[in-house]
Amino acid sequence: MTNRLTGLSRRSFLRTGAAFGAASGLIGLKAPALAQEGLPDIQATLDSISVLNYVREDYRKLYDMTDDPLWDPAKDWIRTVDWEKIRSEFAGTTVRFAIGAADQESAVEGLKPFEALSGIKVELVPIPDDSIYDKAISEFISGNASFDALQFFSAWLGDFAAPGFLAPLDDYAAKWALPLDDFYDTYRLNYGYFGGKLVGIPFDCDIQMVHLRKSIMEPILGGPIDLSKSVPTFDELIRISAEANKLVKDNGVAGIGLLGARGFWSTYTWEHIAAQAGMMLFDDQWNPTLNSDAGMRGMDTLLALSKNAIEGVAGAGWGENRAAWLGGQVASNISWQDSGTQAMRPDQSQIVGDFVTIFSPRFDGGRFSPPNIAGSTSVVTATSQNPEGAFLMLAFLTTSSIMAMNEANANGVAPGYRSVLANERLRAVSQPMPVWAASLDHAWCAPRLPGMFEMEQALGNEINRAITGQISGKEALDNGQAAWKAIMEKNGFKDGGGPVAYADVAPGLFVGTGRPLPF
Repeated sequence: MTNRLTGLSRRSFLRTGAAFGAASGLIGLKAPALAQEGLPDIQATLDSISVLNYVREDYRKLYDMTDDPLWDPAKDWIRTVDWEKIRSEFAGTTVRFAIGAADQESAVEGLKPFEALSGIKVELVPIPDDSIYDKAISEFISGNASFDALQFFSAWLGDFAAPGFLAPLDDYAAKWALPLDDFYDTYRLNYGYFGGKLVGIPFDCDIQMVHLRKSIMEPILGGPIDLSKSVPTFDELIRISAEANKLVKDNGVAGIGLLGARGFWSTYTWEHIAAQAGMMLFDDQWNPTLNSDAGMRGMDTLLALSKNAIEGVAGAGWGENRAAWLGGQVASNISWQDSGTQAMRPDQSQIVGDFVTIFSPRFDGGRFSPPNIAGSTSVVTATSQNPEGAFLMLAFLTTSSIMAMNEANANGVAPGYRSVLANERLRAVSQPMPVWAASLDHAWCAPRLPGMFEMEQALGNEINRAITGQISGKEALDNGQAAWKAIMEKNGFKDGGGPVAYADVAPGLFVGTGRPLPF
């Protein structure tokens, strides 16, 4: 995830002893050297894409990991696709891939196995990390983008797809048997489709979750934490975070960590809570419904929780929240799933063994709908000179084995595949995974509309003012709603219509309808 305002990415925080490439997450693989007479052996190259060669040695030792796969080889695209056919059609061609400039060098190494397997040469187009959105938009508008493929923050998908800047991928996905059915519905629908067409392949697949410190919360709760029953409601989370605040504040530990900074950070926290009250952001005529009863219930709860939050919560984005959680400064936390995985790693965390990730609390009369918020997707440009080759490169970078090993490395790039999240070997090194996987069949997501990121920024500025006591929660939602209407009108939403039909978006907004609860 990248904060467009600061250029600060999740990867910037997570640079450790093991190199990590923004483009692929595949650094450290030891692909066979190219043979003089041609491309290397396909199976030998595939065999090199392994736990032994990719997962950090200290993590392998910590968890006694063998070279057994952390994925299902039968669902791993790079192990099922016909590389000989790919070579016959594309060897000798070139793909230009836009990435953040800071990751250019590491991405060169990470893409070597793809070049060895396919015979396709990848040229990287570095873009300054703090201007990826603006640079991409300007190149798209020029009609002659200098790159064939791009990975970016998924909230921007509508901005790029609605004007026709992205190539449709349905035919390529069918031809090369991309396992779209292995993606959880929320990622496939929200990171992949726009206007009924496949335009992206999910890359970093996030979900927000709730994490508790056992040593602090179990005495308050009166025993071991049950993943769904100990904190069934947000009223209970308010209570226990207030109790924790009283007990441990003298030791520099606050009751709860929240993302309350200006912009989309505050919006994400409100969306997480309000979604459980049944909040939807729009009606079926694309009218914003932020200040609905459910929206207000979420706002009131957020403001109540903020009274128990860590000092400086109004300035807390992802980085500040992560540091406080892993540093043991909060007794509970609302953040992403990686806050659980990273909390297991001694080199990143001071709370190893003293936390648990639970099912998100609910509201009486509400629903269980943990939010799929943020993440990133991978696209091919409509002006690409080699769109099919670019698709193949993105399919390689997002394949399940690579994504599984990203999770084992706790680098914050999350897999969205059912087969990966079901792997018991991977679950042993990612504590949140059973709850995470069970939650995804009930996920809530904001639609990827043109202007959606701008809208979430505007609303978050107002929510932040409420957190700091400048305005009421109702004023924040009323102001946000007015801003949303203006932004939507600017982006072509009028009289119930817009750049994308509500019916095309609706299936991905909440995927839990009719499904039994996982607890």
